[in-house]
Amino acid sequence: MQVEKMKKGSDSETSAVHANDGEATTVFRLYIADQTVASLQAQSNLNVICLSYLQGPYDVELVDILNEPLRALSDGIIVTPTLVRVSPPPIRQIVGNLCDTEAVLQTLGLTESEKNGKG
Repeated sequence: MQVEKMKKGSDSETSAVHANDGEATTVFRLYIADQTVASLQAQSNLNVICLSYLQGPYDVELVDILNEPLRALSDGIIVTPTLVRVSPPPIRQIVGNLCDTEAVLQTLGLTESEKNGKG
């Protein structure tokens, strides 16, 4: 199974998972297709968004659809990169490299007022 968790403080510049301090964890699932330019941009842009705009703990799961095509199909993913906010409800989804920060924030239900002061 090719699922990768992004961890804060690892060598990867796109990594990010905050320790859970009893707060509800925001869970994202990013569907990518190998190491394409768009997939790498989406990972990097998501990392910046998480570090800059999320105050609470979060978890990012990377799913490479080339290694898990049946999972992508069963999850209804037909285009990559696709970001899904799994929790908190409601589930929200956005397609693309996540370069339009405002569109991503609006789609994910985040606002400028929730920015944690970074970035």
